[in-house]
Amino acid sequence: MPNRVVITGMGVVAPNGVGLKPFLEAIQLGRSGIVKDAQLEALQFSCQIAGKPVLPEALIARYFSELEWRNFNSSGILYGVIAAMDAWQDAGLSVAATEEPDWDSGTIFGTGTSGVDKFREAIYKIDELQARKLGSTVVAQTMASGISAYIGGKLGLGNQVSTNSSACTTGTESILMAYERIKSGQAVRMLAGSTSDSGPYIWAGFDAMRVCTFKHNGAPEQGSRPMSASASGFVPGSGAGALVLESLESAVSRGARIYAEVLGGNINSGGQRGTGTMTAPNAMAVQRCIATAVSDSGINAADIDLINGHLTATSKDALEVENWSIALQRTGKDFPAINSLKSMVGHCLSAAGSIESVAAVLQLYHGFIAPNLNCEDLHPEITGLIDASCIPQQMTTEDLRVVAKASFGFGDVNACIIFKKLIAS
Repeated sequence: MPNRVVITGMGVVAPNGVGLKPFLEAIQLGRSGIVKDAQLEALQFSCQIAGKPVLPEALIARYFSELEWRNFNSSGILYGVIAAMDAWQDAGLSVAATEEPDWDSGTIFGTGTSGVDKFREAIYKIDELQARKLGSTVVAQTMASGISAYIGGKLGLGNQVSTNSSACTTGTESILMAYERIKSGQAVRMLAGSTSDSGPYIWAGFDAMRVCTFKHNGAPEQGSRPMSASASGFVPGSGAGALVLESLESAVSRGARIYAEVLGGNINSGGQRGTGTMTAPNAMAVQRCIATAVSDSGINAADIDLINGHLTATSKDALEVENWSIALQRTGKDFPAINSLKSMVGHCLSAAGSIESVAAVLQLYHGFIAPNLNCEDLHPEITGLIDASCIPQQMTTEDLRVVAKASFGFGDVNACIIFKKLIAS
């Protein structure tokens, strides 16, 4: 029999909250973490607002020694390590002090790009013929697998330790990959998540593509407008989310708190065929991903109480809602409640799926639906398909049983995961 898989710990580093408690409060109150970014303004970006976690040096010192922190400037690894170690502690797990690694535990922790600021620093030193002065941590900070390597070392993980990278689907994909490893019996527990560097060298390409909003530089909190008729592009964001996945048997045996059960999911690609391109989704593939995730989870589409969507505040939001409606065969008031965390934190790119999954599980566990900000003018193509009441603009208390989370990414790739509240028998 395949193992049942549950979530026993979570950690988050988000623009509107670092740590589970501040983040939970922020999403309940609808608190935005999007602010004016002086660096983007100085560099004359079209979009001069962003969502960037605030990390005081005293907090960083709890996770990195003075020696580790010396010459360290990879924000993505910083965010990821903090979220991962918080999730591990939240799960009630300790770091083994023995020489032998923890063979039962591993990590799949994704990223998009890593150590861009460190790369820039290295390039300047190399151009100035100072290659030998680069220091000993450049490789660890700039290699794609740097984040999983740091986490694996800090926690002494002896099972699979690797990094995945699939654009905006990275975080959701990492959870599903970890789920499959535990389900098949290859691991007892896996730390899944993803992270994203912050700053102009990450966000410049998107600004150049003109997919970021430029209309709200004077009113940052109003800039991210998923499902709104006046949405004009996404707001760049960054951070990390982490979840400890564990076999139900292991979680019960050690008396762990269980946030939710992972029922199943699906990962696919539209192959950049039909309506799919490098930057646009193949609607057929998105619908197939959602429907297959529902089928794989052994539930009916009618069982879904809440959708935590990808919904980036671009022209594709209406298409995403249409794809959900077709895949679930639900319209009007029968459509589930749907929300987008991006209205509060912006688009956290490779970290989006994991941060948003933490938000989805918190809503499931605590029984509430977080509000959608800045969509008082709902897009008419959306309200022509589903009832406006399905898009709450204030927090509501709900007895949620099943939540669907999906991410759709650059390269025409998709991932959808189904979480369920575990009811004690």
